[in-house]
Amino acid sequence: MSQAQRILVTGGYGQVGVDLVDYLMGRVPLGGRADFAPDQRPLDSEEFEVIGLSHHDLDVSSPEQVEAALAHTRPDVVVHLAAYTAVDRAETEPDLARAVNTTGTGLLSDAAARHGAHLIAVSTDYVFDGVKGAAYVEEDATNPQSVYGLTKRDGELLCRSADTIVRTSWVMGVRGKNVAHIIADRATSGQSVRFVSDQTGTVTSSADLARALVALIRARPGGVWHVANTGTTTWFEIARFIGEILGRGEDFATPITTSELSPAPLATRPPRSDLDTSKFARAFSPLPEWRDAVARLVRDREHLVR
Repeated sequence: MSQAQRILVTGGYGQVGVDLVDYLMGRVPLGGRADFAPDQRPLDSEEFEVIGLSHHDLDVSSPEQVEAALAHTRPDVVVHLAAYTAVDRAETEPDLARAVNTTGTGLLSDAAARHGAHLIAVSTDYVFDGVKGAAYVEEDATNPQSVYGLTKRDGELLCRSADTIVRTSWVMGVRGKNVAHIIADRATSGQSVRFVSDQTGTVTSSADLARALVALIRARPGGVWHVANTGTTTWFEIARFIGEILGRGEDFATPITTSELSPAPLATRPPRSDLDTSKFARAFSPLPEWRDAVARLVRDREHLVR
């Protein structure tokens, strides 16, 4: 038997991190699908040795800590999931967002190169301005409109050409704090919701993204990849669909425009930032359709201890 690949995961206790660690250990996480294998290869509990680090274990903005972590663990692949993701708060904390999203990514790229590891860095659709009028492909010019998007784009620019950059969007998992749980909680408690219908994007199940990352860990392709569930949607359509699953009627979700949000968000969101994922689909296979992913999330959240 060949030696197990050693995988270092930053942000290993976040919603994508916990699902990725499960898959790398040969387990299907909550919200996952046992029959989804984009690389047509089964899970193998002996294939990987996994080291998952939280932000308490590793401050990615510290050159000393990053160097020490890679020197000590000697990973074959580093999956960089640690990120400052508070999109609105980043407008008032730009230095902190930059330290994690930009500086941290650059430090990991440098350290991975020194230690012979392959870096997979996860980025965001918010690197785009949303005015293209069609789904974004990997080669499209970036033009972030928020501090969060800017710091993630600048982190991409600090990566080497040999690194793999994975852009994803609207990530939601069973074991994470996200909008899907808020919607489901309100649906089950008899409340109603109002969500914007003028922001279009692509949903990404954290479990499906994690399984796609396993394929990329094995392949180490380098370059930029867009990874998200199939199909475009709006936040209103997501809310209405979750309501339908949980037995709510047409009066559960009401569409509004971004300009009607109160209080107005601090950060500008791209009005249309759906990701074209055909490159990943050609090289591997497409992720499941977004309704399938959201339905699994709603189903499996019942297994959480609350």
